[in-house]
Amino acid sequence: MEHFNAASEEALEQTLLSCLRSPRWCRRVAEHRPYPDLDSLLAAADEAAYDLTWPDLTEALAAESLPTLPPDAYSAAHTALSAAHAAYEARFGHVFVICLADVPPTETLDRLLEAIRSRLTNDPEEERMVVADELRRLARQRLVDALRGAGNCATKHNGAAPGR
Repeated sequence: MEHFNAASEEALEQTLLSCLRSPRWCRRVAEHRPYPDLDSLLAAADEAAYDLTWPDLTEALAAESLPTLPPDAYSAAHTALSAAHAAYEARFGHVFVICLADVPPTETLDRLLEAIRSRLTNDPEEERMVVADELRRLARQRLVDALRGAGNCATKHNGAAPGR
């Protein structure tokens, strides 16, 4: 926590934006420094995420990318995932996101396809609420990873699978 609390504004902004590409969320989290512990930081990050408007969330969604499938994933898996993403984007007008922090890599593809298919049945308002929660969970996981020195969250989404 010392490093996070002592980081320059520029370094902190870069770290926070790598976890969730929302300037509003970043400002809200940064302005409450110093944090006494990780739980306090995560609570503030959650609160800031809950306060994001749909335009804020849309901005964050624009920065998400397709998850990386395991190297041994067969081409049909790539085709199925691409088709599912296309159907999702056609229905909701934005990318699919999901936090898979606790999912073993061998189950990632199945969980992604299952979640997309399931969420395609949501009405748009219900899906907005799910998306907001998934982005909050992704930001939280990426923030934990960044604090543990997991590298740049913007390019390394350990345990989290955005969908675009």
